[in-house]
Amino acid sequence: MTRIEKRNLRNGLLFISPWIIGFLGLQIYPIIYTTYLSFTQYVGIGTPRFIGLGNYRQMMSSPLFTQTMYNTFFYTAFAVPIGIIVALCMALAMNQRVREVAVYRAILYLPSILPVFALSFVWLLFINPQFGLMNQLARMLGLPIIDWIGNARFTKPSIIILAQLGAGGSALILLAALRSISKDLYESAEIDGAGPLRKLFRITLPMLTPVILYLVIMGLAAGLQIFTQAFILTDGGLQGGTIGSLNSLYFYMLYIYRNAFMFSRMGYAAALSVVFFVISLVIALVVFRWGKTWVNYDT
Repeated sequence: MTRIEKRNLRNGLLFISPWIIGFLGLQIYPIIYTTYLSFTQYVGIGTPRFIGLGNYRQMMSSPLFTQTMYNTFFYTAFAVPIGIIVALCMALAMNQRVREVAVYRAILYLPSILPVFALSFVWLLFINPQFGLMNQLARMLGLPIIDWIGNARFTKPSIIILAQLGAGGSALILLAALRSISKDLYESAEIDGAGPLRKLFRITLPMLTPVILYLVIMGLAAGLQIFTQAFILTDGGLQGGTIGSLNSLYFYMLYIYRNAFMFSRMGYAAALSVVFFVISLVIALVVFRWGKTWVNYDT
């Protein structure tokens, strides 16, 4: 390296050193230390006691591990695709040339900027089986009253519906992508006699696939880490010893939280976190590989 190149390298490392220190101290070190704790019995104070694969063997034999994993994947499998479809419909509506469209965009986007805990509290009041607005409307229409939290058949659908209140953020990203599509493509399609549906499936959706892949990745990350909504809707899982009805809202993150901070089983919670990290990494790699088969980066 020349003297100038060495100086540029030194200056570059100096400028990015805050990020490097943060990355090593706040991401790499916690991953390594969590992996170490997963092989120990640790209550949060004192010295961890090495127990080998004991936490992992206990995890594989625990029915709660299986149930929380199932609940988490069930929620993610439905909430993410439904959320993308809802966001796409909202983006298409926001992209229409109508009067006061800016006001409509603000109304559709507003719920997504509210904190998750605030939306969860509002939703809890909204679906209350006694005085909630949803069941009040059901009574007026002569429909059956549904206990969205106490009935295990409706707990997951209720929290999946709640997730769609935050679709405004994804819709705004899709709207920006829609506005970037060249008008020449639509004009050429109209000359060839293409209708609205043909233009949607032949032009709009293929051109949006990179953004859709991004939303899938972000949606999977958020779905697999769902915590706040279930914690609030079930009062932290302390009602009747179950989380939701028959533990139907017992998600994986809540399982880690309870073991770590309520039962002081830090070693077991660390083992759960390591397994979750590996599963998330595998899912991300599979999604990126799958994206190569349908994501379009060319006009």
